Amino acid sequence: MFGTTSETKKNLLAELNLPTDLASVFLDRLNSADHRYIKDLKINVSNSLKASTLSEKDAVLLALGVAINEKATLLVSSLEELAKAKGVEEKELLEVASCVSLMNANNVFYRFRHFMDKESYNNIPAGIRMSIMMNPVLGKEFFELLSLVISAINGCEMCVTSHEASVKSHGASEQRIFEAVRLGAVLKSFIVLL
Repeated sequence: MFGTTSETKKNLLAELNLPTDLASVFLDRLNSADHRYIKDLKINVSNSLKASTLSEKDAVLLALGVAINEKATLLVSSLEELAKAKGVEEKELLEVASCVSLMNANNVFYRFRHFMDKESYNNIPAGIRMSIMMNPVLGKEFFELLSLVISAINGCEMCVTSHEASVKSHGASEQRIFEAVRLGAVLKSFIVLL
């Protein structure tokens, strides 16, 4: 199915538009050891990017959001190239980056409120401008879906709950939500080894 172990690593990197000769300490060590996890990771990445409820554009933009969130600069560049090849416009790329940035502010702030659970903190207005959420270029459903994925990665229960309800109210199925969050989880697991 995969050929040689070397081909598995190359195919994994190619799936994300990364140079197939990219050196990575852990990927190279796993590859050299013919470790079964590199094969699992290739399958997980491939299956997540090809989820039935996510278009190619959705998948690459969600992956890009995770790469931005995790500060994986090489992966950000490769996914931006891949997105542009699929017809994604600059304003859409910038919206993904803006959404990830906003979610990082919100995830920290709302985790604090949740952890403290004090009426005094809960009654003070957040004071965080979020006008980008009102009329997103990528549409409200996708913006909420990306917000949900980033919030899940960043571990903010309040944001996850809020965005899950919002994305469903904009027509997303639970299967789409599940597949988007799984994509985020798998990409994060790949980035750990990158």
